[in-house]
Amino acid sequence: MTAVTDQDRTEHTEHTEQTEGVVAIRSNGPGGQETGEDGIEHFQAVEDAPEAGNMEKPEKPEKPERIERPERPEKPVNAEEHRLSASAAETAHATLAPTRVGHDDRPPRVKDDDPPSRTEPDGVWDDGLIARRVTEPATTGTTPLLPAESRPARTPTVPPLTYDAPLQARLDALRELVGLSRTRLDSGTLAEASRVLDEAAARRRLSGQHTVVAIAGATGSGKSQLFNALAGVAISETGVRRPTTAAPIACSWSDGAASLLDRLGIPGRLRRRPLQGPEPDPQLRGLVLVDLPDHDSAVVEHREQVDRILALVDAVIWVVDPEKYADAVLHERYLRPMAGHAEVMFIVLNQVDRLPGEAAEQVLDDLRRLLDEDGVALGEHGEPGATVLAVSALTGDGIGELREALGQFVSERTAAARRISADVRAAAQHLRPVYATRRGAGLSEEAREEFAARLADAVGATAAGEAAERAWLRNASKACGTPWLRLWRWCRDLREPPTGRLPLRAQPEEEATARQRVEQAVRTVADRASAGLPAAWAQGVREAAVRGAQGLPEALDELAARTEEPPGRPLRPGWWPAAVLAQAAMTLLQVVGGLWLTGQIIGVMAPNLGVPVLLMIAGIVGGPLVEWSCRIAARGPARRYGQEAERRLREAAAGCGRARVLDPVAAELLRYQEVREQYARVLGTRMQ
Repeated sequence: MTAVTDQDRTEHTEHTEQTEGVVAIRSNGPGGQETGEDGIEHFQAVEDAPEAGNMEKPEKPEKPERIERPERPEKPVNAEEHRLSASAAETAHATLAPTRVGHDDRPPRVKDDDPPSRTEPDGVWDDGLIARRVTEPATTGTTPLLPAESRPARTPTVPPLTYDAPLQARLDALRELVGLSRTRLDSGTLAEASRVLDEAAARRRLSGQHTVVAIAGATGSGKSQLFNALAGVAISETGVRRPTTAAPIACSWSDGAASLLDRLGIPGRLRRRPLQGPEPDPQLRGLVLVDLPDHDSAVVEHREQVDRILALVDAVIWVVDPEKYADAVLHERYLRPMAGHAEVMFIVLNQVDRLPGEAAEQVLDDLRRLLDEDGVALGEHGEPGATVLAVSALTGDGIGELREALGQFVSERTAAARRISADVRAAAQHLRPVYATRRGAGLSEEAREEFAARLADAVGATAAGEAAERAWLRNASKACGTPWLRLWRWCRDLREPPTGRLPLRAQPEEEATARQRVEQAVRTVADRASAGLPAAWAQGVREAAVRGAQGLPEALDELAARTEEPPGRPLRPGWWPAAVLAQAAMTLLQVVGGLWLTGQIIGVMAPNLGVPVLLMIAGIVGGPLVEWSCRIAARGPARRYGQEAERRLREAAAGCGRARVLDPVAAELLRYQEVREQYARVLGTRMQ
């Protein structure tokens, strides 16, 4: 290693053409690029042609011969001094970086151990390490050129994107829909809707004056060539190597798009500016064009980048060629699923210069036919839809028409909102199977009545009413019957169990039967309520019914025990006291007649058998007659009493079933109705 000393340090210079009153500008970007704000490199044309007679073209200096220097003893330099010397040299070069000066006539001093490749043909030596090349002022009195005035670093303020009232209402409805559905639908089903909400919120915070348009296409379709044709300069690499585009490259026609490109994940080294003339192109102002890798690339990372950026851009230009315009991958994977985004799509048939005669129109017609089969609406005759064009990026045919269509599209400033609207519509269509029904949701009155009737049968409401009717008749017979008959019945009741009463406890078989009836009633009403509902909501209705059915048989048994007899004494008809008095009179006649006959037999009273016998016959015949009349008269009140008992038990069973089963089922149906209304608002329609 040769030691570096102050005497041996070589001064780096660069040869420039000296012009009078002209400042030469060179940046650190490739190909004459100037790095401006937003980290985007500007492509500018530098006018270096001087007027004739104003300056003379300097002669190219001859390559200097090697300069022989006397051998000097090398001063040993340790590693630390070598590092400090190199650092000082780099600091000096960085200090001189902003200044471009003329070149003197002295030949450059070349070290003996310098390689030949470090000396350029024009005599300029470049160390290849310093980003900005500098030259040394001439010592022969040449005035150095002033440094170029750098572009001021300013951050442009652009207004954020705004959504109109209908789109904002649909976004709010989608947000409410997702919130109401989280308890019934899994996160995977709601993932697309959540992503659309997140992207809509993120896009709204960014510039509303820019339109991000991606150029996508298959391998060899010429999308990068079309990208360069629109930019007016070779930005994206083209060639026969496949894949050529390895990373997305962006080109912005105006400032303020840095945040949009950050959202796409495009680094600053891949951001460019189009070729700018004396006046900026107002036609495409606000356009941010992104060249994507091939969507059918053999590299997985390229396809993933395409899918990721296509979900974020405002619009897309699909570039197809005459050979692969009917490719199944393009139509089945992209065009068909994105048919709802037709308003923000351009379909460009490139390389039409390869088609002879009218073949271009025939291929274009066939392309329109395929798009129609995919469900992509075509924007023809003033209708909204995709724009289909035929161009040749190589010859420039159709580029002007495409540029005009893009300019009109960008100038409307509605592409981002239309893309979000299409995303919302696509998310709603994705959720349609979990919200749309074949009929109106709800539980009909007929189903409610059937459920109440099944519960009443399970609790034995009919039998309870009949038992109450028999009990009322028995009480009437006791009150209006003869004492002798009541005495006989009392003796019979002592020997046999009572009949015609509600059992306090059902037999095990009857309890099992009643439980099965209750479960069957619950299943029936759940099936009726969930009929026609989407699977997730039908499952929710059935689960609500099953939860309510837990403990329902026990609750019904307890309810039946409480309503076995009506509170208080049963109401008695008005004829009841008269019947009791009549029966008492008949008994009194029997007693009087009997005592009279007994007195005559003993001899206490004078013999007269007619009157006491008549009295006893009247009492004996009249008592049963009164009892029979009371029984006939008691049938109506007893029937009403039994019906009232049955009604109370039915109402109690229906109330218990309604509180435990029907109300939870109705709550689930109401929630489904709410999300269905929100889903209709997302679609922007009214669902029946």
